Amino acid sequence: MEFKETVVGMDLDQRVLRTDAAGMPLEWIDYQDAVRLYHAGQVAYTCGSLLYTLHGGVNSLTGRRSEVAVHSIVATVGAGRRPGQRYTPPLNNNALFRRDGFLCLYCGNRFSARDLSRDHVRPLSQGGADHWNNVVAACKRCNHHKAARTPEEAGMQLLAVPFIPTHAEYVYLQGKRVLADQMAFLRAHFPRSSPLHQRLS
Repeated sequence: MEFKETVVGMDLDQRVLRTDAAGMPLEWIDYQDAVRLYHAGQVAYTCGSLLYTLHGGVNSLTGRRSEVAVHSIVATVGAGRRPGQRYTPPLNNNALFRRDGFLCLYCGNRFSARDLSRDHVRPLSQGGADHWNNVVAACKRCNHHKAARTPEEAGMQLLAVPFIPTHAEYVYLQGKRVLADQMAFLRAHFPRSSPLHQRLS
């Protein structure tokens, strides 16, 4: 199905938040994936702001031009499975740095992603794991100073306890440009105890 893009208030790089029919966040999709879901009849409902309207060809019988209005949040049926209770998202630096608010969890200063590094609280050389529960964002200076030592051995204080993001939290962490309505929707699915509530306030 070919569509000519007509942008309504947003560029086509803006991602759509896809959920299941119960409203649980699943993933970010682009406008082409969103149109495919509409075409396949898998969209249960939409909410949030209108991102863009896409126009297709003209129906030879009715003379009407096809049109798909894509909103910022699209609930779908029959595609994808909800992650189980023991879901552990894949660890990557981009999500890690966002989890920690782009702060060095030793000195407390904010840095750009290029000036942060992944620090293993319990060093790998001491049997520590490369796992969400054992890694924090650290500036390169603090990481270098800590070296292959625990924070206690290096005389450094860890400012927050590392945690494993839930699936909804991980979907947020993977978002590149999260709109206000998408953010509110995602936060409603964060655990009440999630440190992200405070970091996003």
